[in-house]
Amino acid sequence: MSFPVPRHPPFDPALAPALEMIRAMTPPQLLVEDLPALRERDRTAQTLKHIRTRGLVTRDMTLPGHNGAELSTTVISRGDRNHRPTGPGIYFLHGGGMVSGRRLDAVEFMIQWVLDHDAVLVTPDYRLAPEHPAPTPVEDCYAGLVWMHEHAATLNVDSTRILIGGTSAGGGLAAGTALLARDRNGPELLGQILMSPMLDDRNTTTSSQQIDGTGVWDRGDNRFGWTCLLGDRRGTEDVSVYSAPGRAVDTTDGLAGLPPTFIDCGSAEVFRDENVAYASGLWAAGIQAELHVWAGAFHGSAMMVPDTAVSRSALEARDSWVARLLSPRL
Repeated sequence: MSFPVPRHPPFDPALAPALEMIRAMTPPQLLVEDLPALRERDRTAQTLKHIRTRGLVTRDMTLPGHNGAELSTTVISRGDRNHRPTGPGIYFLHGGGMVSGRRLDAVEFMIQWVLDHDAVLVTPDYRLAPEHPAPTPVEDCYAGLVWMHEHAATLNVDSTRILIGGTSAGGGLAAGTALLARDRNGPELLGQILMSPMLDDRNTTTSSQQIDGTGVWDRGDNRFGWTCLLGDRRGTEDVSVYSAPGRAVDTTDGLAGLPPTFIDCGSAEVFRDENVAYASGLWAAGIQAELHVWAGAFHGSAMMVPDTAVSRSALEARDSWVARLLSPRL
């Protein structure tokens, strides 16, 4: 006997006005022809202004990506960083559904970590689908991590204290990069922070069916993003766990050997159930993991609408976990 998929959990009333505005600015269904306009959205100038008003400095660099490609990268540190001992490193991957986004997107929410922990943040522009399908995006991200580890001394980074993180698609790529690092005996990571990560191409969970025609990044958008990345392989058995890390939960090696992990998401977003499953897989593998599912939150709401009570709680939880990881004496 089958039952209809229940209506999605309600959105937090404080988020409703912003949600309506965001939906009004978003195509009802993403198509390939929407990508040029989507990719033109650029908040780099505003982000750089915010970074510099906080007393931080940026360096734009080029690092090697997959198969010899060159990736534009920004390094962010405190202004006095070159005169201090090495500190922790943060390797951050932006979101954008695998099809859009820039390296400084949402990075302002990580700036406090650089200030509080005297850290150095490295964020690359990995190549995007559909022009660069899997495995290129995650291989670009892994190549960037290897570069950061190899050049840690030049960056004033302690190579034994590198945290990887990402939001949305970047969260999925961070998880895939961590799996690659484990399986290739690559850089040993101190931890991973996965913010509403995009983990599973199969689109079969309850939450992926509930958020359909509503919220931010709904079922159709998710199908579009994964199809751009995987093509006809989407939803088949011919998909690597490095490109879709949610599939690693079902494998023999599973999630064993991964670093301490933080995962968060909203109760009213497509990725909720795959994020919960990933946290459960980490616990089953004996990994230290912290999971937050924020009631009434939609995808990315903590960053899009940071001044509501639920968003403040979500951002504070992230800050607290990073502080405990990078300053264990606290």
